[in-house]
Amino acid sequence: MRIILALIVGAIFGAGLHISGMTDTNKVQGFLDFFGAWDPTLAFVMGGAIVPMAIAWSLTRKRQPVLGGEFPQRPDPVIDRKLSIGAMLFGAGWGLVGLCPGPAIASISYGGLGGLIFLVAMVAGMRAAPPAKRLLDSRTAAA
Repeated sequence: MRIILALIVGAIFGAGLHISGMTDTNKVQGFLDFFGAWDPTLAFVMGGAIVPMAIAWSLTRKRQPVLGGEFPQRPDPVIDRKLSIGAMLFGAGWGLVGLCPGPAIASISYGGLGGLIFLVAMVAGMRAAPPAKRLLDSRTAAA
């Protein structure tokens, strides 16, 4: 039951990304082009995600999910090296390609080769991140 609901919710999320144009790399890059043909659409999409999520966080306090397990904890507000490096890499990839993980997965549903190439590179980066973190942590501890 949990997998079926995850599939349905994921499909709705992907459809929303597609309908809102967030799988169109030109639209996303247009949002980042402040001094050219700026497209503010992404700001409305982000606002449409942040507001319901803030409400959901407040409603789930001291509650349990219907299908078991636990709700994730609120993120730690500490800004450290790990968060900063991750944010810079995410932002650079997002700005260069115009996709982030959700839209990248949604974009492969209509056969875009660019989305598939990005998805493969993203997965490779995710696989390389833990060993890179261990290497950086060992060098920091040794110094």
